[in-house]
Amino acid sequence: MTYKPSDFRGKVAIVGAIDAVSPTGVLGISERDLEVQMVKGALDNAGLKVSDVDGLFGTGMMMPTMELAEHMGITPRYTDSTMTGGSSFEVHVQHAALAIAAGMCEVAVVYFASTPRARGKGLGDMSAMMGMMDPKNPMPMVEWEVPYGNLMPSGAYSLAASRHMALYGTTSEQLAQIAVSTRDWASKNPNARHQDPITVQDVLDSPMVATPLRRLDCCLVTDGAGAVVLTSAERAKDLKQKPVYVLGAGTAHDHSMMISEMPDICTTPGVISGREAFSMAGVTPNDVDVVETYDSFTITVALALEDLGFCEKGEAGAFVADGRLGPGGALPTNTNGGGLSYTHPGMYGMFLLVEAARQVSGQAADRQVDDVNIAVAHGCGGVLSCTSTLILGTEDAL
Repeated sequence: MTYKPSDFRGKVAIVGAIDAVSPTGVLGISERDLEVQMVKGALDNAGLKVSDVDGLFGTGMMMPTMELAEHMGITPRYTDSTMTGGSSFEVHVQHAALAIAAGMCEVAVVYFASTPRARGKGLGDMSAMMGMMDPKNPMPMVEWEVPYGNLMPSGAYSLAASRHMALYGTTSEQLAQIAVSTRDWASKNPNARHQDPITVQDVLDSPMVATPLRRLDCCLVTDGAGAVVLTSAERAKDLKQKPVYVLGAGTAHDHSMMISEMPDICTTPGVISGREAFSMAGVTPNDVDVVETYDSFTITVALALEDLGFCEKGEAGAFVADGRLGPGGALPTNTNGGGLSYTHPGMYGMFLLVEAARQVSGQAADRQVDDVNIAVAHGCGGVLSCTSTLILGTEDAL
């Protein structure tokens, strides 16, 4: 589908954003309490009240938005619990913006809370994996991939990294530079789990997890929570914060949870979601000031940069090698420290939104990039399965 910028561009804005992250990796608060804190905190950031909310978007087991709405006394006119893994929250913003633009709700909250480190003492929540292993009803992955040594999720991403290296000559040193640049941003964030600078050699010396990916190529396991509030551009102008306009959005997925079913292991659906988002926004990658992209692993970043059009396919290794993504670089990327060094509670997409909104509204403190008018928030869920791309901007970008 081809969009004209006038169909969508700038009609809806993010007006509140908040997250909760601890440098210890543990928050010590129940997920329900965190959800309530995030919803109220994001609304307070926007200058709105719980009673203003008529759209609710969240993920979880069973009926998450219905449960939270009842708990908080919210009666949504629009509700959505679409689940696409780490890209869910970008999908939710896309859906919320469409709903607001269509008059189906006026104030929408997208929320998230997860405490895998507190629950699993750093090992994450194993309940989903145990469910996959149920012999009475196993997931296809358990039958067709796990027996062959595909450790999830690192094994899947290691296959993508190995293939990228074989096809394009990408090196472990180049992927390591992504982790180094991300850590450089984390050193400016007092809430980041890891703040001490690292070198390429540090990454190469870290233990191997799934060849060629080492520990410092892999994301964290931490507790974390966040929320964003959206409303119409007209209403946004009367609220507390500088509006962050939704200029474009796109979503695509091409396989589920089996990396062996990915049509091209070096090309993600970001080719489609990025193309749709940029087309809707009426801008190009050359116009982007800041990129917040999913970094479950360093290879995830490399593939996203290529598929979104920041460099040609196969050129991401050389593209990032000079520190281009870090502070002072030509393309500031994952400016809060990313899933590699800031936080990663299992689904990182919420924190892409919060950081992109902060950068566009000038609220990113010591890591604020100068003159940000356009930012990209690019989520990735499953095993490179579903991508959702948002283009966000200031009033000057309208």
